[in-house]
Amino acid sequence: MTVRLGDVAPDFTAETTDGTLTFHDWLGDSWGILFSHPKDFTPVCTTELGAFAARKGDFDKRNTKIIGLSVDSLDSHAGWTGDILETQGTALNFPLIADENRTIANLYDMIHPNANDTLTVRSVFIIAPDKKVKLTLTYPASTGRNIDEVVRVLDSLQLTADYSVATPVNWVDGNDVIVVPGLSDDEATAKFPKGFKKLKPYLRITPQPNK
Repeated sequence: MTVRLGDVAPDFTAETTDGTLTFHDWLGDSWGILFSHPKDFTPVCTTELGAFAARKGDFDKRNTKIIGLSVDSLDSHAGWTGDILETQGTALNFPLIADENRTIANLYDMIHPNANDTLTVRSVFIIAPDKKVKLTLTYPASTGRNIDEVVRVLDSLQLTADYSVATPVNWVDGNDVIVVPGLSDDEATAKFPKGFKKLKPYLRITPQPNK
């Protein structure tokens, strides 16, 4: 199954390190980040899980829950958590899904046979409170993710969900943003009291409206 932008994120019930949960119920009114790692007790994954745990406060401030997945067992997850704490300095503080039968991995197309026919790739799904998928990212097993980029994209998604703006290249929270083309100049003047700079009829820059 292919999960695309705008699709409702498939619901599932799973065993996790925090007990049994049903995904949509667990998300509630929060944003969510579901990410897969290829295998427990592997070097890149260990650094990633530690980094996500260390940044959990940043996700909490953004009303965002994080949850990981691999095709390993709960016993494996439990044994691995000690290594994460020892080597990364942060204890695991979010649930890890045990998906030994690959049900959820297949539901979210996390196994790419031409890369590896048994292990998940490094998938990332950002899901809005309406349960729709707002972003997908896929990394190979050899490349660790950039947590700053995940947070940056989350900031952009939350901003653009509430205001008629888009974020330009390399945008970070606090930078100027782009007025969406669907607004007329008169509408933009009314909506953005700080004003906007018109570089081209289709390219209008305004200060970030929620700052």
